Amino acid sequence: MSKQEQFDLFIIGGGINGCGIARDAAGRGLSVCLAEMNDIGGATSSASTKLFHGGLRYLEYFEFSLVRHALKERETLLKAMPHISWPMRFVLPYHPDMRFENTTPTSRLLNMVMPWLKHRRPSWLIRFGLFLYDHLGGRKVLPGTRSLTLEGRPEGVPLDAKFKHAFEYSDCWVEDNRLVVLNARDAQILGAQVLPRTQVTRAARVGGGWEVTLRDQHDRSETVRAKTLINAAGPWAGDIIQNVVGLNSSENVRLVRGSHIVTKKLYDHDKCYFFQGEDGRIIFAIPYEGDFTLIGTTDADHSDPSVQPVCTDEERDYLIAFINTFLKAPITTDDVVWSYSGVRPLYDDGAASASAATRDYVLTVDSNGPPVLNVFGGKITTYRCLAEDVLEKLGDHLDVSAPWTAGVPLPGGDFPIDGVSAQIDSLTRRYGFLTESWARRLVRAYGTEASEVLGGANTASDLGRSFGATLTEAEVRWLMEHEFASSVDDVVWRRSKLGLRMTQTEIDALARWMANAEINIAAE
Repeated sequence: MSKQEQFDLFIIGGGINGCGIARDAAGRGLSVCLAEMNDIGGATSSASTKLFHGGLRYLEYFEFSLVRHALKERETLLKAMPHISWPMRFVLPYHPDMRFENTTPTSRLLNMVMPWLKHRRPSWLIRFGLFLYDHLGGRKVLPGTRSLTLEGRPEGVPLDAKFKHAFEYSDCWVEDNRLVVLNARDAQILGAQVLPRTQVTRAARVGGGWEVTLRDQHDRSETVRAKTLINAAGPWAGDIIQNVVGLNSSENVRLVRGSHIVTKKLYDHDKCYFFQGEDGRIIFAIPYEGDFTLIGTTDADHSDPSVQPVCTDEERDYLIAFINTFLKAPITTDDVVWSYSGVRPLYDDGAASASAATRDYVLTVDSNGPPVLNVFGGKITTYRCLAEDVLEKLGDHLDVSAPWTAGVPLPGGDFPIDGVSAQIDSLTRRYGFLTESWARRLVRAYGTEASEVLGGANTASDLGRSFGATLTEAEVRWLMEHEFASSVDDVVWRRSKLGLRMTQTEIDALARWMANAEINIAAE
């Protein structure tokens, strides 16, 4: 931990919002300390649907400002992280029986003026929504919407024959946990103190600043001081307000559980599906890790952040039943190879359903003494804008210089959006023992830093022990020394998804190796 007497900012929470704020603030010359009680990005920020998107369905809730904000950010973010984010095309199959969720403002409005629709989504309205989606954000790089005839096309092959037509539009994929870790790593490079597995047990206003008491994973305590406190604890934001800081506030988060399932690969092309169900909800089906398909998400209220979110049997069955209404060959529980669930901490705006709750972020400042800023809600797509808005709100309390992060690469992202193939070719030329798929995985994880992970290796054996699925000792050491990894789950389920390809025996062997390596790395 830092011996510095006082930080400008102390940030509680190492999800995407906390790490994005830390990077932005450190890059402006502010002294920053961030504490995360678990793994960096280990909760909500590693359990998303893995998309940088504007939120097409939010147009039905008239969230035009949020959608515009997010759409503008997509291309800004693509330029900064072409290794972990890339464009994807989404296919929206159309059928006349598609309906709105009854709670949407659009559904209520149309039901008043066009009651004969009976909450159906007419094709002209979908076209209009996609027109807005194409133009609200000033799209420059991503291709626009087009109509598709599904018959005889790869996009139609996995679908039930009743689907004859579809619309296709653009959004972007992102490796969510890597996004968080790279923001944290860059913040550290810029001078921030980043403390994973460190819990804030108390924060109190003392002598014109904040006194923050920390407890690390070894049960050691320390107190640090800061001018300003930021509560970016996500699902635990309300708990921090009430039980750690002790503020008298009625503001809180609404916890919404989103569950996903991963199945064997359901189709051969590289596009995603945006499915609209008869209940008005939507799910995505997305090509995942080469040999799999990701399906999600659900929206269910989740009462307690201390309760580990899991994909329930009911949610799994709901997702299977939902997607089977679209597929030519139905799937069963036997096709599910993995599932995960996360809790989205939405601002509690009193919405009637979890689906209707706003996805926009809300920032509040308590200035009754040294300031504390609370972060409620937000989308992964707007994390960078959120960080800028946080620092603007603190401008009266800190000497904050101009924003700087727009388009500035994250570690490993210093190459063009269309430069992945060139990076792979360069890596395989330099390291002749790499297969194309191995090189692609490394470039998609580390970008231009892949060569630093591999170092001076001339053969695969130079990388040390092989744990399976191309994961080597050299890579695990890199993750432990540079990317805050300390447990086997950090490596095989968050920094990567190699757990999908490794056997339990291999994962257990890695866990034993990491337990010993952590001691040696700490000694070094």
